[in-house]
Amino acid sequence: MLCAGLVLVGFAAAGLLGAPGAGATPRSHRSGGPVDVLYAGSLVTQMEDAIGPAFDGATGYTFSGFAGGSDALASEIKGRTQLADVFISASPGVNAELEGPKNGSWVSWFARFGSSPLVIGYNPSSSFASQLRSRPWYEVVSEPGFLLGRTDPAIDPKGKLTDEVLMQAAAAHNLPALAAIARSTTGVYPEEALVGRLQSGQLDAGFFYKTEAAAANIPTVSLAPLTLDAEYTVTVLNRAPHRQAALAFVKFLLGRQGRAILERDGVSMAPRPVVSESVHVPVTLRAILHVG
Repeated sequence: MLCAGLVLVGFAAAGLLGAPGAGATPRSHRSGGPVDVLYAGSLVTQMEDAIGPAFDGATGYTFSGFAGGSDALASEIKGRTQLADVFISASPGVNAELEGPKNGSWVSWFARFGSSPLVIGYNPSSSFASQLRSRPWYEVVSEPGFLLGRTDPAIDPKGKLTDEVLMQAAAAHNLPALAAIARSTTGVYPEEALVGRLQSGQLDAGFFYKTEAAAANIPTVSLAPLTLDAEYTVTVLNRAPHRQAALAFVKFLLGRQGRAILERDGVSMAPRPVVSESVHVPVTLRAILHVG
């Protein structure tokens, strides 16, 4: 993790801090207090090293983040084992797990704001690295002795996409070994731990979103012609303990400064966020979400 002070200096030099505008809070109107954000584990580097410190410096609030698989986080919100103000998911469908009275009515609206393709990230020191650069990925990952990491499809949208791409490739190329990988529990790790396992040499490769691989300087190979993407969403949870801080965080995330940080680290930001239920969007967020 980068030192918060160094991060802020870097952003100030790049012109990402300090200038009022969309998503920025003028320094003469700074506030205070925490904001608790539960977010998809594929965004851990961006949130902890960049978005969080920049938000703190621009607004005076204090970012407190917790990363995990999106489905797992939704379960924790619903079970009240994690209290939060803001929820960022890697799949729009996860929000349905928190909508309506039977799910606690935690979510009334959400906004899709960006995407990132699923790719294979590999350890450049792996004995299989040259093969991944020169041969089709689906042939290499099924080689004997290949250590492939992925996330749990039961708690993480990326795990579901990984199983889908493995099954599609198995059918398209008549490779039953890929289907066997999808059915196995070998190589399944928490989303927030997968990068570290790859970088430490415990894995030859793993399935990542391009944004998390870019943030960690992990080389990648495309899954083309198969294309599957994370679709990032954000919402302010109903009954958020720190509502004003939550609203300020979403404005920052989707404003000029937040967009610049996310785009730099490989998130393809939508020209305009796509809102699920515009009637429920808080008044203070209607402009940043382009809701009339």
